[in-house]
Amino acid sequence: MSEQTFTPALGRLGLTRLYDPVLLALTRERLWRRLVAAQVAPRPGDTIVDVGCGTGTQALLLHRLEPQARIVGVDPDPDTLALARRKSGDAPHAPRWLLGMGDALTELIAPGSADTAVSSLVLHQCPLPMKRAILASAHAVLRPGGKLVIADYGLQRTALMRLAFRAVQLADGRQDTQPNADGVLPALMTGAGFDDVREAAVVPTVTGSISVYVAARG
Repeated sequence: MSEQTFTPALGRLGLTRLYDPVLLALTRERLWRRLVAAQVAPRPGDTIVDVGCGTGTQALLLHRLEPQARIVGVDPDPDTLALARRKSGDAPHAPRWLLGMGDALTELIAPGSADTAVSSLVLHQCPLPMKRAILASAHAVLRPGGKLVIADYGLQRTALMRLAFRAVQLADGRQDTQPNADGVLPALMTGAGFDDVREAAVVPTVTGSISVYVAARG
């Protein structure tokens, strides 16, 4: 995919600069980001790749938890990366911010070199072939035994959550988002070669439920 084919932050609404406050207001962001960080459990010397890092919130949280980890944020949107760079400033050992597509991580990061790959609210915006390609790309950059942690809209189990999720579908389109709502992500992760796939947490929000998935590279 070219860098012009990605769905920007806040989908087709084109409100990238408002992404952080909207996310905080509508998705219980602090809670699920802490849950992601707990699953990542960064250690000194770890290489952690944030796929579709957006404005850098998750990467910077991981950096604060473990300043000696090597954190790389990858995103195809130069506007969101500019925001990430401003947020990180000139902090020592700050995350590296790289422009690139999630399905082409090995163009930026050596295969088999990362300890953890993390992705937040990216896959629900992507067509099924791109979901598969991003997961395969994450698998390729992870070392054997490496960890994948994903926070994204997952199976919408109740009528209330399915109704709430319509707001996301309005922004990002039904065709790409419906597979997530139908619970496709664990099967896609297994299909990409990951083992021990599990749903570690479910966070209900006013835009639908966000699931935290964890898996290992075999």
